Amino acid sequence: MMKRAWLILADTLVIGLLTFSFTLYYLYPPVYRPPAPITVTVKTAVKVEQNISEEAVSADISWQKELNMTEENQSGILSLEEIMQISREVAMREYLEEDQLRYVNLNERLRSLHAKKGDPVYIRIFKKEALLEVWIKAEGKYEHVKDYAICAYSGHLGPKLKEGDRQAPEGFYRVYPKQLNPHSKFYLAFNLGYPNAYDRAHHRTGSYLMVHGDCRSIGCYAMTNGRIKEIYGLVSAALKQGQPYVPVHIFPFKMENGTMAEYSESRWYDFWMVLKEGYDYFEAEELPPYVTVEKGEYVISETRD
Repeated sequence: MMKRAWLILADTLVIGLLTFSFTLYYLYPPVYRPPAPITVTVKTAVKVEQNISEEAVSADISWQKELNMTEENQSGILSLEEIMQISREVAMREYLEEDQLRYVNLNERLRSLHAKKGDPVYIRIFKKEALLEVWIKAEGKYEHVKDYAICAYSGHLGPKLKEGDRQAPEGFYRVYPKQLNPHSKFYLAFNLGYPNAYDRAHHRTGSYLMVHGDCRSIGCYAMTNGRIKEIYGLVSAALKQGQPYVPVHIFPFKMENGTMAEYSESRWYDFWMVLKEGYDYFEAEELPPYVTVEKGEYVISETRD
């Protein structure tokens, strides 16, 4: 009987507490205070423009979009949604500006630079970025004509060492007229000239290392047929018009100081520092360096154009 009395007393206390709580809730309901709106003051209107030509389309595809203040926003206050939209537009503009030379129409680009097929050509290849850059000499300096995505290459970062290692080369190479192959089984091709004097001095072996079409690679840099047709055409025309050779400089990546620091522990760091001398010369002078091999080492000199 005593146990039952205690249970009844406990139930009574719980019911009492609940009744007291509900009474307080109705007598003093909680007050909701919404958060203050987020506003940003913008002093100027934002305008985003871009004009880009798709590689697979002959006509230019252009677009332009303006972001202006509405009548309701003459005070210069933008909502969070408007700020996010502006951020997306700016990010898209920056992406297109960075990548536009992948899609620009080649003939239109040459006209804009006052250049033509047959003018001297310089090529840079960046392995990590899978990118081939074409530069052309116009009005005394080399202009960036177009970027081409490399469809396939084999191996990893670092130079080619021996026949059969399936490694794409890195270094300073020259393409002479005899290295062009318009009848390649890979559509069109030009031989890079590997092994060069540096490679031979370091007992590196290999053969038939090329830039070619057909998007297949066993040690070469392979492009789509459409891309190699443009690249090969520029190289062939320059050689026919008297350029002694087309320099093709192959780097593991874009050799900025920060990127070099990331690879400071690599076994190839010292080799890459030599390649960086050639990279830095072109970045500063906008002219390809003159590269020779002396006592088994690359020597970077001023251009002899």
